[in-house]
Amino acid sequence: MKRFIEGENRTQSTLFPESLDEYIGPDNAVRVVDAFVNKLDLQALGFNRAEPSATGRPGYQPATMLKIYVYGYLNRIQSSRRLERESHRNVELIWLTGRLMPDYKTIADFRKDNRKAIRRVCVEFVDVCRELKLFSATLVAIDGSKFKAVNSRDKNFTKKSVQRRLQKTQANIDRYLAKLDAVDTEEPEIREVTAEELKQKIASMEAKMEELKQHEAEVEVHPDSQVSLTDPDARSMMKAGGGSTVGYNVQTAVDSKYHLIAAHEVTNAPTDRSQLSSMATQATMALEPEALTVIADPGYYKGEEIRACYEAGVKALVPKPRTSGNKAVGRYEKQDFHYESEADQYRCPAGEVLAHRHDGIEKGMKTHFYYASVLVCRVCPLKSQCTPSNERKIRRWEHESVLDVAEVELKQHPDAMRQRKRLVEHPYGTIKHWMGSTHFLMKRLPNVQAEMSLHVLAYNLRRAINILGVPKIIEQLQTA
Repeated sequence: MKRFIEGENRTQSTLFPESLDEYIGPDNAVRVVDAFVNKLDLQALGFNRAEPSATGRPGYQPATMLKIYVYGYLNRIQSSRRLERESHRNVELIWLTGRLMPDYKTIADFRKDNRKAIRRVCVEFVDVCRELKLFSATLVAIDGSKFKAVNSRDKNFTKKSVQRRLQKTQANIDRYLAKLDAVDTEEPEIREVTAEELKQKIASMEAKMEELKQHEAEVEVHPDSQVSLTDPDARSMMKAGGGSTVGYNVQTAVDSKYHLIAAHEVTNAPTDRSQLSSMATQATMALEPEALTVIADPGYYKGEEIRACYEAGVKALVPKPRTSGNKAVGRYEKQDFHYESEADQYRCPAGEVLAHRHDGIEKGMKTHFYYASVLVCRVCPLKSQCTPSNERKIRRWEHESVLDVAEVELKQHPDAMRQRKRLVEHPYGTIKHWMGSTHFLMKRLPNVQAEMSLHVLAYNLRRAINILGVPKIIEQLQTA
């Protein structure tokens, strides 16, 4: 034979290791999974059947089932059917479960029945990472990303999509009716067959019209003005690069030291504007910092949210989006006017005063209104660059002083947005790569939240192993 490395003869008798433990090396990641789950108080975390029943058929220990899932998500095996197959042939999983091989239905039911407990397990590992000093506990980046749900765009209905489909269906009906009229001029033997086919298509389209009108009525009464048929909790959301996807908005707070995820949340809110303070609060609870700074992109800018962060002792660095069209036409914007807090007035670029005139309520918030003098504005040489109205007006939220402080803080950190991008893109890219093209496998928001917690747990676990190694983490778990 040619000179190649050759395998062993399949019919040759061999002496296998005397114990199953000899198959698993001391630095194998599966040993961390085993040590971590064994450390948990599953009854306190709320797992079903953590205490066995005195009667009836014995069930699998929740620890065994949890180990299967943590191992599966750590190795990009999320399907219950694939986990069942792996439990029969995967030596690491056989070692982890002690040769137990539950069927896929038992595996799937465990994840479904212990959703809240699984989320608490993810928090428990964040505590382990904090004990291992893997968090800086000073700076976190908050961001959201859209993850696809088990719901195609064809099964999602909004006001616009229903109207578009109704118009398209009506156009098809009109087209078939025109063809049906043209059939009368054809030969009888051709006419009979063609007319019958066209009538069937018209009937099908009319049935589709009725179905779409029913969905239109459902959309009108729905609180979010859209309906998803496969996964009722999924929502159509705009993506950053353009287009839309039917899915969920996953929020994360990523620590600056090792890109570990300190906190996460799954919502079906289409935007990030109302997520800043809640994510900052979760990060504070997870990290227990002396002082925490959070950075986020302009999509999170909302006065009430930034104020809530500062009231909780969290410094928020969020750029203000430019929503005014003044700059595009060469006019001054609000930030070009200086606010003088002692006199409670604004100073314009020409050096004139905009005085406080009255207060009002806009969008549920108390707002102060400042006006320049009509006589001064009329003769001002900069008026063409300021306003087309007779006088310049400026609105100021009653708590806008907090936003002024936040803006000053942001200017002192010019690299904040670049740092934010470096932090948050790594976890999202890694997790989506592990998920594959399908993203979530489960339906309904509570189930998706549990599934995301397993992904975050697997990500943090893999990061910790890569940073510290298996022996050090096991040592910490055994001594804690």
